Amino acid sequence: MNQACRIRKRAAGWGIFSLFLGSVSFAVGADSLNWRKDKGLVDADISSWSLVRTLETISEATGWQIYLEPGTQRKVSTKFKERPRDQALDLLLGNLGRVLLPGTNGGPSRFLVFRNTEKDATRLIRPPDKKGPKPIPNELIVTLKPGKSADELAKKIGAKIVGHSTGLNSVRFQFADEQTTKNERDSLLNNEDVASVDPNFPVPTQPVPEDSGTAAMNNLKLQPLKDGAPIVIAQIDTSVQWQGNSADDFLLSEVSVAGPCDPSGDRPTHGTSMSATLLKGVSAFNDCNSGSRVRILPVDVYGCNPATTTYEVAEGIYQAMQKGASVINLSLGSEGDTPYLHDVIKQGVAAGRVFVASAGNTPVTSPTFPAAYPEVIAVTAGDAQGKLAPYANRGDFVDVMAPGTAVVSFNGQQWRVSGTSPAAAYISGAIAGRVDCGGQSLAQAAAGIQKALPPPTAP
Repeated sequence: MNQACRIRKRAAGWGIFSLFLGSVSFAVGADSLNWRKDKGLVDADISSWSLVRTLETISEATGWQIYLEPGTQRKVSTKFKERPRDQALDLLLGNLGRVLLPGTNGGPSRFLVFRNTEKDATRLIRPPDKKGPKPIPNELIVTLKPGKSADELAKKIGAKIVGHSTGLNSVRFQFADEQTTKNERDSLLNNEDVASVDPNFPVPTQPVPEDSGTAAMNNLKLQPLKDGAPIVIAQIDTSVQWQGNSADDFLLSEVSVAGPCDPSGDRPTHGTSMSATLLKGVSAFNDCNSGSRVRILPVDVYGCNPATTTYEVAEGIYQAMQKGASVINLSLGSEGDTPYLHDVIKQGVAAGRVFVASAGNTPVTSPTFPAAYPEVIAVTAGDAQGKLAPYANRGDFVDVMAPGTAVVSFNGQQWRVSGTSPAAAYISGAIAGRVDCGGQSLAQAAAGIQKALPPPTAP
């Protein structure tokens, strides 16, 4: 028997493959989709659903992992009762290609939906998570097809543009309320000018350093080397303060994504403390006697706001890559997973960039994003004894453990910052330090650091 159960539209009849799916009914307004476990039949009464909403509902009913070919669209409008599963899928999905693959190692089955070939079905369709992280309820991230106008689309659907990325050809739409957002999401998914529609998640601010009560010590031995191509670490964070000392020599001009902000000088920002920690990582793994080519590109995605969003984080990454950053440090994160941010990271990795992110400061195993994306080096924090810090995430997505406490100098005082944020910054600096004069490529340096500082095998 074939390992893959292929579900195709046929001139007469359907395959024998049958699966009882559970008696689950999903209704949105007057529309409904009912999977009946007792008889293996499906009922539907759908006036106008997007393909994505339809697949989300199927995923929730079946437990399948569903993958869709990006850019595939279909308006689903159908009504039927007591149809076998395969016939129901034909009525719901039309002439789109479909393949159902059995799960591996007891995992869920994979259902691929595509226009061309099954290998093109790469976008994971997630069922609605009623208990999971909540996106910003009245916002959507919309990526347009080339040459299409965001202004015209906004006017057509009554949305306000609160962010526009020319490079990523995307727009951050804001609507009047949550219900309007839900309604327009389906409209946008069916719009031929739209390439994708994604949720926008809040990304909270990170803890600021605490005053240690001791005088500052100038323990940075690293000196900037002016010759040679720079190795640029992009720091996607809050604004970085200039201090008038040797650390400033490693800073490039700041990129502001969320608007200008002039932080007070009474304490270091999270970004300032991370830049100092980056340099500590460089210094610890740099064997150059002549100085360092590493430079830090501060990318402020918070502005003066208490939080940012995945949209600004993605834009910050894009702008950093445009300015030549090869290591992208993300000492931030949230529980929200959005394909928009993931796609930008995948594009960066394909172009040879290395991404490092903090795993999160809660002692759980649930994923934090972007650290949990497989393309990202996820860093958790260790304590002074080299054991997993009690506050640190210990999920199976973690790749590296690094010191979770850093002491940085600012304004004549020493400040202490703890968490997986400084751990990630230290690792980003360490990777760049190994590339600096060790003759290693970025990939070699990243692999070497992960081997040298593996995550703990148990809490």
